[in-house]
This record gives sequence, C-alpha cells and structure tokens, in this order.
Amino acid sequence: MTSKQIDEPARPIRRRPKNRRAQIAAESAAAFGAHGYHGVSMDDIARRVDISSAALYRHFPSKYALFRAELLRLSGLALTAVELPSEAAEWSPRERLDHVLDAIIGSTIANRPTVALARWERRYLEPADFAEFTGQFAAAIATVRDLIRDVRPELDGYDRAIRAVSVFAVASSIGDHHASLSAKTLAQLLKATGWALVDADLRGEPAAASPARRSTTPPQTFKHELLLRKAVELFHERGYPNVSMEEIATAADLSAASAVYRYYRGKSDLLAAAFRRAADRMSVAITSAVGTADSPAEALGALIDLYVAGSFDERALTFVYYAEFSHVDQADRVTLRHLQQLIITEWVKLLTEARPELSAGEARILVHAAFSLVVDLGRVFGDDGICPQDTVVRLLQTVTLGRPLPRR
Repeated sequence: MTSKQIDEPARPIRRRPKNRRAQIAAESAAAFGAHGYHGVSMDDIARRVDISSAALYRHFPSKYALFRAELLRLSGLALTAVELPSEAAEWSPRERLDHVLDAIIGSTIANRPTVALARWERRYLEPADFAEFTGQFAAAIATVRDLIRDVRPELDGYDRAIRAVSVFAVASSIGDHHASLSAKTLAQLLKATGWALVDADLRGEPAAASPARRSTTPPQTFKHELLLRKAVELFHERGYPNVSMEEIATAADLSAASAVYRYYRGKSDLLAAAFRRAADRMSVAITSAVGTADSPAEALGALIDLYVAGSFDERALTFVYYAEFSHVDQADRVTLRHLQQLIITEWVKLLTEARPELSAGEARILVHAAFSLVVDLGRVFGDDGICPQDTVVRLLQTVTLGRPLPRR
C-alpha cells in the first residue's frame, strides 16, 4: 500500500434510501407549503432531497405530479378523519361527533405545513384531479353534516352544512399563519371552538335589508381604480402567476400593457396596492369600533360587523389577500406584514379583554380563524344565499367570543 493510499480519506458510500419516493413527496410538499405551487421548481425539490434533477424525474414525471399527489393525500386524510370505528354504533351522537372532531383536528395539526395548499392552491389542479379532490372534501363535510344532524335534529340542512364547513375552516385556518401553541392546547382550543359552532344559536331576527348599493365601477377618470379592481378580479379567477399585464390592460380598456405603467410600476405593485387598501380599511374600522363601543365585546362585535361587510363587498380581494400574498415584492411584503400584525394585535387585545380566560396566543389563533372563516364560507356558498351576511357575523362572534352576541 502506498503512502498516497494511506493518506487519502475513504470516500463515503452513498446508498439510495429505501423510501426515496416518500422522501421526495415529503420534501416537495414542504416546499409547496412554504412557497406555493408556482414558487417551486423541480430543481428546488432536487436540491432539497440532495439528488440530481434526472434522478428526481425517475420517481415523478413532473412538478404537477408531486403537487397532485400531495393535494389528493390531504383530501384523502379528510375522508379518513371522518370514519367511525365499528364500536361507534354504541356511542351517543355527541360521542360520535366528538371522535370525528378529534380526528379532523389531529390530522390538521399533523399536516399544518401543507394545509394551506388545500385551501389556496387547489385551483391549479387539472379538472379531473380537481373534481376528485373537491369530491373527497365534499364527502367529508357531508359526513360531519350528518353527525351534526344527529346531535341537533332541529336544524335544517343548510344550517347543518354551514356548521360543517365552519368546523373544517376553523381547523384548517392554522395553515395560514405561524402563531404557535403547544399541540395539546391548540387541539383543545380548536375542539372547543368546533363545539361552539355546533351548539350556537344562529337564529334571531334577521338583519335589516341592506340598501341597494350603487355601482362600484369607478369613473373613467379614475383609471387607477379601475385597473386595481380588474387586476384583483383576474387574480381571483385565474391566479396571480397566470395573469399578464396585457390581460389586465385589456380588462381595463387600455390600448396596451405599457399604459398600465403610467399608474402602477408592475403587476406586483397592483397586488400590493390592493393589499394596502384592505389593511387601511381594517385600521379605520378598529378606530371606529373602539371609539363608539361601551365594552371590549361590543367593540369586537362592531369590528366583526365591519369586517364581514367589507368582505362581502370585496369578495375577490378577501380571497386574493390570502392566496397571493407571497407574490408581493419583498419590501412591500415586510410593510404589509407589519400592518397585518398591528391589526391582529388590536383584535387580540379586545378579545383577551372580553374573554380573560384566553391567553394572547389562544386569542391570536381564534382571530386568524375568524378571518379565514369568511373566505371559506364565501368560497363554498358564494352568492347563492345559503349563508347570508348576518349568519356569517354570528359565526365569527361564536369563533371569537364563544357565542353569538345579543342583537343590538
């Protein structure tokens, strides 16, 4: 043996893991959860797994295949969570629903890093896959709706459906933020909120009919307003990455994409401007509500009224705010995050004053749940009248305050 052979370190032997395919799926899911479908490439995933792109393609033919696998895994987990064991036949209706709530919440917490994919990125599934995905979630929601019927047989089908959707929405809202609690405390909080939604009295005198709204189409002299509205509508319908400046210009009746740049620096600037408007609206609402209320609970109730009304008026913007935030330029994102945190902190302060038994961390979880519940209800029920504005208000009161407030 030569001295050179003695001095050279032995080369490490790299063995292919037996579970390489599962490892790739897990790493790609984490990447999609952090950056969204359009924010991740196959090269990114290969680097995360420490393999070549060529080796990655031997396991999965495309980025879409990985994305599809994760979303269908999540919808399959929803179906599994609502299954009852054979011994459940001997349980009471509340025991059966309690078991399913535990399973839904436990599965959601275990998959928190990718839960947001199912909420905001589902529209990028191809039609057949989208139908399978939504069909599985619809079946899971239908099962919870039937379990609620057994607990509260006096409720009609629409009321049970609203509550079932709300249970899933509150649980999955933890995927939209990074507020943290211990897994045990988080599970207990989400479960208590789920039961509050099931048990709440959402009836009462209906709210007075809203006066007819004037057209929100801005005058042609306010072209920057029209551009903003049309851009948000397109982002909502097709997703930010799939919308071009040319399409925004056409929607706003401009002759060319270059005309947009007289009003906005680019597509991301349009998105940031829309988000700043949403943040300003919520900031003004806080000042108004706190200044006129006699108690923290009343102030929070007033804030909920204003938030829901604004969300109904600008459904597209409310959805886009959650789904497309990652596409804002970094500098604008920092500013918007700061504004968002200030707003949430004010809501949390009011909630902990109204419910002293809650910690600030628990209150923050509930505030986020209330915000995202509006979006999910709008997405599921849309404008078909099943979930009117007054009902949404009472649902948000239940999520935050634990019960609907008395009618004012």
